[in-house]
Amino acid sequence: MIFQNNFTVTAPIEEVNAFHRSSSSLKAITPPFFFMSNIQAPDHLADGNEMAFTLWLGPLPVRWNARVENFSPTGFDDIQTGGPFETWKHAHRFEALAKNNTRVLDQVEYSLRRHWFWGPIGLIMALGLPVLFWYRARRTRSIIEGDSRSDSDLA
Repeated sequence: MIFQNNFTVTAPIEEVNAFHRSSSSLKAITPPFFFMSNIQAPDHLADGNEMAFTLWLGPLPVRWNARVENFSPTGFDDIQTGGPFETWKHAHRFEALAKNNTRVLDQVEYSLRRHWFWGPIGLIMALGLPVLFWYRARRTRSIIEGDSRSDSDLA
C-alpha cells in the first residue's frame, strides 16, 4: 500500500533538509497521541544510521527500529527494520520552489503483517497516516518558519 502527502514550507531546501536530518525533529513533529519515548539515534542522521524508539498507542508500547539511507540534498529514506509492519519505507523528498519555498513530499510504502495482533495494530496505524502527516506538516511549518501562533491557530 502507498500513502502520499506533500506540503510547502517557506524556507530554503537546505534548511528543510537539515531540519529533517536532526533526530530531535522526529519527536517535535510527532502528535501527542503517539507519545514517543526511548529514542536512540545520532543527533544528525546520515546514511546507514540506525534509530530505535517506542511509540505508545495508549497503554500499548510499540517498538520501532529503522535504518536511514539514500541521503542527498533532496531527501532520504527511512526503512523499518523492526516494528508493527511487515514492510515500511518512508521516502522524504524536498523540492526547491520559487521565492525561498520548499515542497516536502512524503511517500510511505508499507505492507501489513499477517499476525493476529500486529496486523490489526498496523492497520490502525495505517488508517491514522492522514492525521499523522497533517500534524507533521503543521508542526514542521510552525517550527521552521518560526511561527509564533499556537498549533490550534495554524492552517
